[in-house]
Formats: sequence, C-alpha cells, structure tokens
Amino acid sequence: MALKRREFLKASAAAAAAASIGVTLMPGMEKTVFADSTTWHKSVCRFCGTGCGVMIGEKNGKVVSVKGDLENTINKGHLCVKGFYLHKVVYAKTRLLHPMIKKNGKWERVSWDEALDYVAKKFNEIRKQYGPDALAFYGSGQAETEETYMANKLFKGCIGTNNMEGNPRLCMASAVGGYLTSLGKDEPAGTYADIEKAELFLLVGSNTAESHPIIFERIMRHKNKNPDVKIVIIDPRKTPTDQVADLHLFPRPGWDLAILHAMARIIIKEGYADEEFIKNHVNFRDNEKALTFEEYKQFLEKYTPEYAAKVSGVSPDEIVKAARMFGQAKTAMSMWTMGLNQRTRGVWANNLVTNLHLLTGKIGVPGSDSFSLTGQPNACGGVREGGGLCHLLPAHRLVKNPKHRAEVAKVWGVPVENIQPKPGKHTIAMFTALNKGEIKGIYIMCTNPAQSLPNASKYWKGLKEQFVVVAESFFPTATTEYADVVLPAAFWAEKEGVYGCTERRSQYMEKVIDPQGEARWDAWILRDLAIRMGFKKEFEKYKTAEDIWNEYISLTKGTDMDLSGATYRRLKKVRGLTWPVPSEDHPGTYKRYTKGDPVFDALPEEKKKGRRMYFYGKPDGKAIVWARPDKGPEEPTDAEYPLALSTGRVLEHWHTRTMTGTVPELNRAVPKAYVEINPEDAKKMGIADKDQVIVETRRGKLKIEARVIDRPKPGTIFIPWHWEEWMANILTIDAFDPGSKEPEYKVCAARLRKA
Repeated sequence: MALKRREFLKASAAAAAAASIGVTLMPGMEKTVFADSTTWHKSVCRFCGTGCGVMIGEKNGKVVSVKGDLENTINKGHLCVKGFYLHKVVYAKTRLLHPMIKKNGKWERVSWDEALDYVAKKFNEIRKQYGPDALAFYGSGQAETEETYMANKLFKGCIGTNNMEGNPRLCMASAVGGYLTSLGKDEPAGTYADIEKAELFLLVGSNTAESHPIIFERIMRHKNKNPDVKIVIIDPRKTPTDQVADLHLFPRPGWDLAILHAMARIIIKEGYADEEFIKNHVNFRDNEKALTFEEYKQFLEKYTPEYAAKVSGVSPDEIVKAARMFGQAKTAMSMWTMGLNQRTRGVWANNLVTNLHLLTGKIGVPGSDSFSLTGQPNACGGVREGGGLCHLLPAHRLVKNPKHRAEVAKVWGVPVENIQPKPGKHTIAMFTALNKGEIKGIYIMCTNPAQSLPNASKYWKGLKEQFVVVAESFFPTATTEYADVVLPAAFWAEKEGVYGCTERRSQYMEKVIDPQGEARWDAWILRDLAIRMGFKKEFEKYKTAEDIWNEYISLTKGTDMDLSGATYRRLKKVRGLTWPVPSEDHPGTYKRYTKGDPVFDALPEEKKKGRRMYFYGKPDGKAIVWARPDKGPEEPTDAEYPLALSTGRVLEHWHTRTMTGTVPELNRAVPKAYVEINPEDAKKMGIADKDQVIVETRRGKLKIEARVIDRPKPGTIFIPWHWEEWMANILTIDAFDPGSKEPEYKVCAARLRKA
C-alpha cells in the first residue's frame, strides 16, 4: 500500500533518528542493512551541494544499502530521504546500458568503437568546415572534478573553443559574481562550522528545510539547544523552513533589494555598524565610481522602511525588526540559494546580503559569514573551481588573462594559442547559437537541458537540428529525445573521483562496483574520444583517475584555492579537506582572509598591520560595500498577467527526476506536480483544491492540478519543476543577469484559469 506523504515524512524522520546512531532504517531495508556480509565504503551523497558523507553497503558485487557516515563532520550520520534511497537509483530500469546511434530516426545499439569513431568523425568535420567555435560542451555540477577537467582540456585546450558551459551557470553564477565583486574571490569565507556558533540566521530565498535538509537540521538542532538563537526569513512563500522562524518577511517576488538596503540604513543609523572594521577593511562603490562612507549613507537615505515597504509589500515595522535583530546579534550567518541567485539582478542581491556583514564586521569570525548554499554536489569543485564555464580555466583562472592561459597550456601540453583569450558563449547564448546553427555540434554530459533550461521549448529547435551527443546514465530523458548519439555513463558508486561542496570541502568517492552494462566513466569516454579526434599525445597519458586529479591539483598550487595537499592518498583516509590546503600535513582552512588562512598568513606584515582581515582578491585588500539600485523583475505582473509565478524543489525529488523518479517510494510520496494557489486567490477565481487549471505565461501554458494552500502569498503561485509531464520551464523566462548571465527562473508574470 502506498505511503501518503505525511506517513512518508514520519518514516523519514524515524530513519533520520536511526541514522544519527549509524543505522539506516527505511521500509524493506532492515535485512540488507544488517547482513553480515555487507561491506561498507566511504563516499559522498549524489544529490545537493551540502556534501553529506554516506557509507555504501556492498554485498556480492552489488550496492544494497546506504547509511549516513557518522565520521563525516557535515552530516554526522544524518541523511535526508533522497540520500536513504540512493542505492536504488543504481539499478533503475531506466539505466542506459549500451551506446546507441539514431539511424533513420530509430535508435540502434552499437559498439563503443563505432559510437566514438562516429562522434570523432562528426566533430572533426564540423571543426574543419566551420571552425572550433561551431562545437560546444555543456556539462554539470553533478560531474566529478576529474570528468569536468578532461572536458575542459579537450574543448578549450585541444579543440580550441571556449564554448564550454555547465548547468551551475543556471544556479550559482550570481553567487560567484557576488563573491567576486564584494570580496574579490569566489566561495564563502567560512564553513559549516559557523552554524553551531551563530546567534542569528538570515535565510533569503531559500527553502532550506526541503532543498538543504541536513543544513536545516543542523540549524534546528543548534536553535533547540540555544533558544536565544534567532532565525529571520526573507521569502515570498511559506515553507517547512518556517517551523523554526522567529520572523518571516514576505516580499513580492523579485522586489527584495529595497529591503536589504533599508536594513543597511537602519543598521548604520541605530549604531549597529562596526565603524572600526569599516575603516580598516571596506571600500564603497556604486555602479560607476568609488564612494565615501558619507556618500554611501546619502545613497541609503532613499531606502527608508516606508519606501522599502511600498516597493516590497513588507510592513515597515517588520523591516526595522529584521535589521535590529541582525544588528544586535553578536554573530550572524546569512544563507541563500536560488531565490536570490536566479534573478536578472542576482549579483546585486548577493552584494546586498554581503553588505550587511561588511557593515557590521560579522565576517571572518566564528559564527559569522555570508554563505551561499550550493544546489549540486560538485558545482563548486568541478565547475567553479575546476573552470568549467566559458570564461574560466582551472583554479579560479580566467581565459582572458594571458598569464593564466600560459600556466594552463604548459600543464596541458598544448600551444598557448589553442586557448582563446575571449570567453565563449554562456549557457543561454550557447543554446541560442545552437538554434541559429552557429553551433553545429554539442556534447552534453550529465545534465538534461531540454527540461532544465528556462523558456525550455524555445531551445528544442537547436537540439533537434544540430548534431547532439549525450553522455548520460539514464534513458530516455527530455534531452535524449533530441540526441543523435547516446553514450552510457557510469553512475556514482561505479566510479571514483572527487566532489567539492558548498563549504570548500573536497571529498573522495571510491569505486565500489563495476558499471552496469557497458557503461563507462565519463572521463574515459572523453579521453577515448579525444584520442580518436587526433589528440593522442595530450590524452593517452591518463591511465588512472589519480593521474587526472594529480594534474589538476598541480594547477591549484599557489592559488587562493590551493589543493596540492589534498592527494588521493590523503583524501581516502579523511572526510574531506577545506581549501586552501597547501601541503599534505595542512589540516585545511576554516576561515579565509584572516589568520589561519595560509594565503593571509603568507602576506607581508605591513599589509596585515592593523587588519584582522585582508581580502587579497582586491588591490588594497579591502572588500566592497555596493550601492546598487533597487530593480524589480524583468517581467513584473500586470493586468494581463496578474500573478507572479515562481518555481522550486520539493524534499523528495531532485532536478528533472532522472534519479529520484526511479525510486518507487519517492514517487509515491509526491507522484505529480501541482500549482500552489493562495486560498484568497483561489476563492476569487472559483478554484477548489485538486481542480485542473491552466497556468499561462507569455511563453507557454500548462495544464496542472491546483493545490489551494496558504503557502504562496496572495498574488503569487508556485510550481515544483521536477516533472517532464508537467514541465514548469516552458513557462519561465530566459532573461538573465547581465553580470552573471544567470536566468531569472524565480519570477515571471502569469495568469491562471480553471481548465
């Protein structure tokens, strides 16, 4: 009998309790967990960017169970419900087991030799006839660092195109832009260790309970032990995260920048600013020029609580209360994710959150940090750190920097002129170029863009018309429908490699079993393709995963994210290391830009004099407080489309359900998509719970079940985006942030009617 969601969540809670003592108990798993012959292997969860440690139970050459890793500092044995069922995904009926080529419109199973020879021939023909920029690679924050590294070398170093992107462009690019412009370097200053030291949490645009449940659990446990800990939420929708909130501000979607400015204004006016920290560590700027502190204060005069209330729809009193709570707390952590990033001014929104920390000095000390949460398990490690975007090279290098190109070309063993100095096409530009026929061939690895791109149906044309290769563990997907070749990829426990999570932690994953069918590790697929394309001397040297990792970490040596001490030998023994970790005897770094960070410690004493922090990504070591205008969404609501549509996750599913959709227990818990409608709006429209409705935007329409519930605020609706059958992304807008190039998934104008 199917578990209802309530019972399912109760079972999940019971399992979480069991996991805390190292036991995994989900329905039907008791026998496998306690089997005498089960061997346990240390690994990392395959889902979100939290980086939870898991123990994989292997018996007779099969993965039979998963439990939380008690020794992992991130989750300490706890797992969310998706993690508990991860072992079942390995044996999904939808596993892609053999290479296939589409011949005369029909899929035909072929050998690996035939598939790779065919792809190499087609790619070389395109390159010869149209040039290297007619080819592109689109990867994933789910790929291991070693896999993305091989793709980076093949496309940027050998083929000679910077048309290399990954789906973190769609989720984390604005956080990157925020860190770079505010602090000078990408990724957080602190780690998860700050959670248990924080007096206040500011959660902005993050349904932490469902999207990052283990982080939420840590926050909740900390608050339960310390009742004076406060939690402030800024989010247009009620979520399970509210169960621990002390204050929730409900802005109109996309109109929260004024709130953050108003909070900064109150913090300064009421004496919560750390004037000494500001003097020694902070500069001020607007979009055009440097400002003085006094000029910044003048800029803020516009942002009274009353003005912010008028713009955002949040009461002035609540804005004042939130600012005072932040100011009065001795330590504070801000956490955010897609609600802040997936906006046409996502970088600005990130800046304004970090402003609060810089103004109050709540950064670089235990319990305080401006901390972006990551959506995918290796979005940080493989793409941000590994250089898997069109403007990046490994170890936070830039393609436009001649010194960076030379350093990478030397290690790759390629002529420096192979690496183009001009960034390639970012994700939206890439799929637009595919539509136009400017890109003729694309290699898509470990992601499902036909479903996950914003305004998705707009980009099906290019996928249909150009040469598309998909390396994937599952079949069919929305993207394989358009593929000319599909290549079966090894999945999770079938390969070894490294994931880098939200807190700058790199963790090793062991290969536990052989791949299903004829599946191969993505790194070896790329190696063998490269050799067939004529790059034998550049790629034949890679014999093991460790060969790839060693070359990669050699490129990090001496950089802000030095991983040269994180060797396989060491990573196999420990539960990850937080960079910089410049030597094998270095313990890893807790706080950046301050004492204990090896980059800070190596600075000349005259630079550090009188400073507890030095933001070494900035010329004078000072972070920037930004005076950014308050701008609303690209497509505000109007008389024709009066509702603001937002999309997001549910606890039980992940991304496009290629994994969680294969687990019966997760499907029974949340079997289909729905649109959440506030009861006030539903009453006005004559819509009852479970009615079929039509949600329509300027890009498309979707027939879907109504869920009348007091979660979205009046005037807003919400759709979980995981289902291909109810594809929310045919509705979303593909306008993007001009700085980060990240699209505005989180808000567009919609209308709704009964079907």
